[in-house]
Amino acid sequence: MTARRQVLFALGSGALTAPFASLAQQQGKVWRIGVLYLMSRQSAINTGRYVPFVEGMRDLGYIENKNLLIEWRFADGKSERLPALAAELLKSKVDLIVSAGTAATSAAHKATSSVPIVMANASDPVASGLIKSLPHPGGNVTGLSSITDELGPKHLEMLQSMMPKLSRVAVMTNPDNSSHIATLRTIQNLAPRTGIKILPVRAHTPQEIEVAFSAISRDKAEAVIVASDSFFIQQRRETAELCAKYRLASISARREYAESGFLMSYGQNSAENYQRAAIYVDKIFKGARPADLPVEQPTKFELFINAKTAQALGVKIPDALLISADKVIE
Repeated sequence: MTARRQVLFALGSGALTAPFASLAQQQGKVWRIGVLYLMSRQSAINTGRYVPFVEGMRDLGYIENKNLLIEWRFADGKSERLPALAAELLKSKVDLIVSAGTAATSAAHKATSSVPIVMANASDPVASGLIKSLPHPGGNVTGLSSITDELGPKHLEMLQSMMPKLSRVAVMTNPDNSSHIATLRTIQNLAPRTGIKILPVRAHTPQEIEVAFSAISRDKAEAVIVASDSFFIQQRRETAELCAKYRLASISARREYAESGFLMSYGQNSAENYQRAAIYVDKIFKGARPADLPVEQPTKFELFINAKTAQALGVKIPDALLISADKVIE
């Protein structure tokens, strides 16, 4: 199984030639991009989101301080700061905003209906009201969408294949992330067929994560599914330590979790999204309308397994998972 995520990227040729306001390509123009990010600058660097976007723009001929200026805005994990940061970017007269995550995209979308917005990663943008449909976004927002709802049941199945006698699984969600409602629902819908009881817990601060794990332990859960979320990614190492403390099998969507000590991760390589976001930016700068650029979804996913964590938990990794794994962390 290849570790590289391949995606369908169907951009209609007619969409690429239509002008969008005054953004038709201009010779000698210095383009100004705003990047709106929920977490910290260091988090963007550590999780491989910062550099790929800059490199993606460079590969397309956009060089910082030559024909490109990037205005970065980081909310340091405080979602309430996003609206003000979006307003700052608009005041600085950016030509386009790149948004990282659902919360950042929503803040940018509420701030402007005219400046183009490229989502580097957002969960269910249709249900969130960010776009009309994936093939025809219809407004000023386009880009890349992550798949989270469908992953929840797969995570539950993988945990059960690793631990056949599994009976109680906690699902940790962030109340600030609207997509987590659907994520939890899809897991709960599958649970009766597996005989597993689902224990929902919520957290949106580091302190609440600790409280949640105390509740998970008290309720005698044997494993935990952590929903995909920018805040949770920032807290992945601390969360992995709590999983080890309470001897919980654990899984989430991003490879960073398995690398930090989770038992498994299964999902798309989100860092690639930030490089691919540059393609959307380039198309728009060359005259494409965001309304006409189909939103891209992942079609390939990667599985990371942490063998050290499995050994510490006394869990035997099934051969089927070992064969399909993109990486086994020894």
